[in-house]
Order: sequence, then structure tokens, then C-alpha cells
Amino acid sequence: MRGRAAILAVSALSAAIVGGILTPIGGAQAVPANYLPSSGCENDLPPKPKPRPVTPQDLIPKLPDRIGIPLPYPKIVPVPEPAPQEKITRIKSEPAPKNICHDPCPDITDPPKPKKATGGNGSVSIQFPKIGFDLKPITIPIVVPNPNPPAKPKPPAAISPGVDAGPLTAKPATPRIGPVRWVSTVTGKGSTSRTDKRWQVKGTDLGIMWESKPGQVAIAFGDSFGKGFTPPGANGGDWRSNILGFSSTKAKDLHKGLAIDTMIQDSRCHAVQVLSSRHVNYYEMTTIPTSGFAIGSRQYMTYMSVRTWGPIPGVWLTNYGGLAYSDDGGSTWTRDPYARWDNIFGTSQFQVSSMVPQGDYVYMFGTPNSRIGSIGLARVPKDQVLNKTAYQYWRNGRWIPARDGNSASVLFAGPTGELSARYDAKAARWELSYLDSVRGSIVLRTSKSPQGAWSEPAPMVNSGRYPQLYGGFLHPWSSGNDLYFTMSTWTEYNVSLMRARVTY
Repeated sequence: MRGRAAILAVSALSAAIVGGILTPIGGAQAVPANYLPSSGCENDLPPKPKPRPVTPQDLIPKLPDRIGIPLPYPKIVPVPEPAPQEKITRIKSEPAPKNICHDPCPDITDPPKPKKATGGNGSVSIQFPKIGFDLKPITIPIVVPNPNPPAKPKPPAAISPGVDAGPLTAKPATPRIGPVRWVSTVTGKGSTSRTDKRWQVKGTDLGIMWESKPGQVAIAFGDSFGKGFTPPGANGGDWRSNILGFSSTKAKDLHKGLAIDTMIQDSRCHAVQVLSSRHVNYYEMTTIPTSGFAIGSRQYMTYMSVRTWGPIPGVWLTNYGGLAYSDDGGSTWTRDPYARWDNIFGTSQFQVSSMVPQGDYVYMFGTPNSRIGSIGLARVPKDQVLNKTAYQYWRNGRWIPARDGNSASVLFAGPTGELSARYDAKAARWELSYLDSVRGSIVLRTSKSPQGAWSEPAPMVNSGRYPQLYGGFLHPWSSGNDLYFTMSTWTEYNVSLMRARVTY
């Protein structure tokens, strides 16, 4: 996208302001004079420039104050193993202010007021930039023993799940995608819930959703930033590898926008990183959520341990794909030390996974790291999710036990990136969305069974309309012909809610 104004312009033909929230309607509409961001707050609009007379100094091209010359140098970083016990601090989530446009923490989130410019003397001067060296460390991680390792639980008892039949179902017709509309901004400045002001989340991505309990949807985000964030891309201060919020926006109200009620916090007006990360490049740069689900009162989250981001967009190297769980409503999480799929030679399956409970099993769809691989499938009984020996992998019409996830057959050819799987119980239909980097589109496939056969892909949104898009995570409360999903773009580095009209 070409900036937030471009997003608003794209949606302006199919939206109007109702109660301060964008509400799609039919037919082309003129942009209202009081067009507001998703928050409905005038103070989230960019400030209007104050007119002033042009001075001779304005005619001189503005040069940067400083030009930095990158100077790489090796930096040895000791990494204790096992990882030290994480110090956990949590506070009660703060409720939304009665007036959403009220800034709850101006002392924390508001930028300092600019200093008043002093009057010039009418002369013209050219300020040449200073030139200096910017030290750029090249991280060299060195593993050192942890003298006080935390206690490690015993592994679950090994079991042999046996072999079961897994025949294909009939291939359904390709879904027909009708109008796809931008609904609202979910994160960042001007977002429906004003995440920048309420939780210091100015830039983030993904927006992975699952029903955490009846009437509540959990929303997990990836690398998140606060002060100093400036799009495009992931940058800025207050880096958190992942954050978690909760929404109670009813399915019938999603056309108005996706509101985040609360986020897990460690201090006033601050969303906390919920999954631990070493934050050491070439060892464990970050830990990114890939899906989530709930069984009873326990929450599960799949994640990828990213060793390093690659120099090519859409390519990265993982250490493993793993499972974490929470028994306190998502406040604190444990990265299970045994439920993980190691990335052997950088080509292992189930590094980026999406898990969905259905019937007696939890099904796991997974790809290798990056966005260029194909999808494999596994399943596990609901009461054995953290026991890796209980998993069966779908291979050529059978569910088989295996030590290596690469034993799984390819469900269909890639490339596939950022999977999002969903089972629509009312329609008895599986839905799978992902980024097809060749098409430059987030696409949708359907099937009557998790193993397929799967329909041909139907493009929903493409990079011609939303440059550098990715994600496409399905909202679990989508119903009928309305399919809601979150979408990220690298240019904005924030999350939007989208609505597609789909005929199956």
C-alpha cells in the first residue's frame, strides 16, 4: 500500500462512517467530509500543516543532518544453555476507556511537543551533513553452560498410535470469490482499538485468531514495536517478538471492525511479550506465533523459533517449529521442550504450522520454513497434543506413525506461506488460506476432509491492490458466505481486517 491514506481511499468507495467505525455498504459512495480512521477519533488524523510564508531558506534542498557509513564488526554473544528461567511480571488488563478517543497514558505514549522555531534573520545558509561511522555488529553466538538450569519435566511416555486408513474425499469446486473489502485497521495508529495508545503497539503483523473460550477470540501478533516505529517494515524500539490480545466482537458485528478488548500486560499501557525469545541473531532471533487453539481450559500456540531472517524477502531459517501452552487464560506460556519439530538441514516439514481441533483429533498442517514450501499434514488425539510419539502423518492414503515429519505426503504443490486452517462445523467444510508468492495473492482452498482432495486455489486479495501483502488468517467466527480474515502488509507493517464474499 502507499500509506494509510491509500488504504482509506481503497475502502472509501464501499464504506461509510457509522458510530465512528467503518461499516461496508453496497454501491459506490463518495468520501464523507468527516472521513475518520478506524478508531473514529479526530486526534488520530495527521495534523494539518499550518500555513506560513515561504522563506529563501525553504528554496534550499534539505540535506540530512548526518550520513552514516556502515562499519561491520564481529560481536561475540554468550548464550547460556539451558535458557535461564524467565522473570514474569503481569498486571491486570486495563479496560477500554469510556471514551475510546481519550488517551489513557499521554505521559507514556504522546510524543514530546516540538520546540518552537526561532525566527531567522533572512539570510540563507546551507548546513552540510556530518559524516560518521555506524558500527554494525555481526553476531557470533557462543553457547555457554548455565550454572543454574531450570528444572526440566520428564518426557511423556512413548506410545505407538498404529496405522489407520485416510482416504481422499471428492475434490470440491473452486470457491468463487465475490467482493473483497477492507473493513478496518486492527493495529497501529488510528486502529479500531487504538493499540498505539493503549498498549504501545505502533507496528506489528499477523493477527492469528482462535476461539479461546465461548464468546472470546484470542489474537496473536508477531514482532511488535512501540516508540520509534516508522513504516515500512519491522523497526523501532520496544521490540517484542509476540503479543496476545482478546476480542469479544460478535460475528454479526465484524462488518464494523475487529475490536481488541484487552491484551496481556506487564505494566501500564504496555503489551508484554508472552512467548520467550533469546533475541540473538544466528541463534534464536525471535519466536513467532503461527496458530492457536483451545482444548478445555488449556490454550495451545504453535510457533517457529527463527534462527535468522534471510536477505531475500519471504525467506528465513528456523531452529524448529514448536508448541507452547497456557493454563491461566493466556497470561503466561510454557514452551514445551519435547513437542517440537527440529529443522534438519533447513528443509524439515512442520516449521510453520496451523493446528485445528476437530472430532477426536487435532490436525496439524505444516510447511518448511519460509514461503516457498508445500503443505504436509499430521494428527494427534486431543489428550496427547504434547506427546510427539502420538502423532500420525498422512501419507498416500494412510495415517502412519513416524519419527520424521518429512514422511508426510504433500497435500498439494506450493509455494505456500503463513497457513491458516479452519473447520466450519455448520458447513462440514475445511478451509485453508495462505500466501501464494508466485501469484502474489492470498488464496483460499476448501475440502471435505483435512487430507483432501483440496479444491483449486481461489485468489482473494493480491499484491497489485495491496503491495507486499502477507498473512491471511481466518476469523473462527466467519459464517455463511462472509469470510473474515486479517491481512498484513510490509509497507504499513500493521494488520487490517478484510471481508470476502465467498460462494462454495
